[in-house]
Amino acid sequence: MRHHMVEDVMTTAVVSVRPDAGFKDIAWHLAEHDITAMPVVDDQGRPIGVVSEADLLRKQESQADPGGHLSDTYLQPAGRAKAHALTADGVMTSPVITARLRWSVVEAARAMARHHVKRLPVVDDAGRLVGIVSRGDLLRVFLRRDPAIREEIATDVLTRTLGVTPGAVTVQVTDGRVTLSGTVPQGSLIPIAVRLCESVDGVVDVTHHLRAEPDTAVGTPPR
Repeated sequence: MRHHMVEDVMTTAVVSVRPDAGFKDIAWHLAEHDITAMPVVDDQGRPIGVVSEADLLRKQESQADPGGHLSDTYLQPAGRAKAHALTADGVMTSPVITARLRWSVVEAARAMARHHVKRLPVVDDAGRLVGIVSRGDLLRVFLRRDPAIREEIATDVLTRTLGVTPGAVTVQVTDGRVTLSGTVPQGSLIPIAVRLCESVDGVVDVTHHLRAEPDTAVGTPPR
């Protein structure tokens, strides 16, 4: 069993800018490539920040409305500094939260949730930018076909990991929803089997109708 890794789902053709990129250059890159954010990298190709549409909009937010009633006085100091910045190093959000190639999609999803971000630049062992992974990329695991999910559960989870006799448990998968029916050697394996199935990439839900094999004590004649 293995979760898909970040390197399996990330985008490798990453658009990035240097710290000295001008405001309009940044806006042009975002529009030209139809993206909402991109990494800012240093001379060694290491990400030092992320600049997004929200960062650029600080400039518009800081401007007075037609009646002259609003200005940047309502912004926090950090937001005010971004509003007046002219290059990427002043506009970007930093420090940057990055992902590693060998992270599982679970690790990446948890990092996004923990840091309230929608995407993560992906770096190699030297810290250089090699890709970017978004929420949409992580959701691609739910596009796995039902037969592939069924095969992983039947072969990797039940037989190889839990030692269940092949065919003792029937695995049905419909639109990512898993149903387990049959017998396992011990009752203690039932919750373990459910948890392991829930962790398989692409699984949406697990329902079981499992039962433990009856114990037949040595020397006791069957009834």
